[in-house]
Amino acid sequence: MALETGSLRNSRSRGAGLAAGFSRRDWLKLAAFGVAGSSLSGWINMLADETAKHPARKRSCILLWMTGGPSQMDTFDLKPGHENGGPILEIETSVPGIRISEHLPKLAEQMEHLAIVRSMQTREGDHSRATYHLKTGYLPQGPVHYPTIGSALSKELGWDGAELPNFVSIAPNRLLNPAAFGPGFLGPKYAPLIVGNDRARRRGQDAAQGLRVKNLALPTGITIEQADARLALLREMENEFQDRHPGPAAKAHPTAYEQAVRMMRSEAVGAFNLDDEPDALREAYGRNAFGQGCLLARRLVERGVPFVEVSLSDLNGGNAIGWDTHQNNFDNVKNLCGILDPAWATLMNDLHLRGMLEDTLVVWMGEFGRTPKINPQYGRDHFQLAWSTVLGGGGIRGGQVIGKTSPDGMKVDDQPVAAPDFLATIIQALGVDPTKQNFSNVGRPIRLADPEAKLIKEVLV
Repeated sequence: MALETGSLRNSRSRGAGLAAGFSRRDWLKLAAFGVAGSSLSGWINMLADETAKHPARKRSCILLWMTGGPSQMDTFDLKPGHENGGPILEIETSVPGIRISEHLPKLAEQMEHLAIVRSMQTREGDHSRATYHLKTGYLPQGPVHYPTIGSALSKELGWDGAELPNFVSIAPNRLLNPAAFGPGFLGPKYAPLIVGNDRARRRGQDAAQGLRVKNLALPTGITIEQADARLALLREMENEFQDRHPGPAAKAHPTAYEQAVRMMRSEAVGAFNLDDEPDALREAYGRNAFGQGCLLARRLVERGVPFVEVSLSDLNGGNAIGWDTHQNNFDNVKNLCGILDPAWATLMNDLHLRGMLEDTLVVWMGEFGRTPKINPQYGRDHFQLAWSTVLGGGGIRGGQVIGKTSPDGMKVDDQPVAAPDFLATIIQALGVDPTKQNFSNVGRPIRLADPEAKLIKEVLV
């Protein structure tokens, strides 16, 4: 029987066939509720094999962005026994010898799919500049407006006829540096669709409701024919305006309208309706903005969206900048990990069960790390000299640690990795050439990754 994929009119479907009597959707619902037992265990490999062989298979990326800079000392590079270590304990993972924070127990079970980079060594300790650096691969300088990595990669991996945007950003906190979240010189065509209503979340609105795309239905009493006539008139007026005022700003408005119209007329917009998912699976991700955002990311990638960014920016609508734990670091990290761990681990497992993990790269990072030394407020401050990031899934050889920091965590002892190195590795893992060039807003050719970037070859498949 034909495999249900959830993809709609675009050609990037994720599967082929499954055993007679059940669709993939049927099996996944059983698995989500814990019903699929040993008699069904062989179907996992079958599903993954069929998906991997599909001719339309193409890699996608889910970026888990940790606003504020997470503490490596309390997540992925603990220093037990040292005065800098603090009270958080290490636990074993599914890979012997690799230990991570006790507050990430579910993720520890996914370690065979993950590669920890413990030797990030970057140049910026300011939130704004560091966010820009990590999200573009370049330092903010001069007149060049560099694109965020999601825009750059959606240009390479996406396609113009897609019913859904090629780049979706879920609940971003753009306060620190709005330019770090934008398309830069690539222009509005490659800007992200932003979903996630922070203010609604702070009022206690259901997290999933805040992740829906609004205003896609036609006004009451307006037919499709009438809407088409209005859009034709609008296009005519905008074409005349662009002829008189050429430039990116003039293109932004019609580009947004064209994208909205495609979504309005597509069944693919149903990806944003999380009510379609089993309650048990939604609970596993976590009934919060980040957890439901990770579930939405899986649904979008499943429907062919090449780049999705999910931000963990605060504690369920609080006013703090997420991982910026200058005070009360250890309680805040525990609470943040309580949101992160089930969402990230369930995402990895969900992708694996659906045969999607092989072609979906999952990236975890913030703009820098936190100081090994604990400050008088029982917090950790900004630290860019030695910190951690994580790669997993498609294009990555998991179950390993890259680099090493000193026993006190103050410096990198082995294999330093700069921001351009890390981003170039992401680009390569997605099957894109990091040396490919685009022309900037000042006419200069700019590579996707800095020319001096060095790939982290050990993590690449």
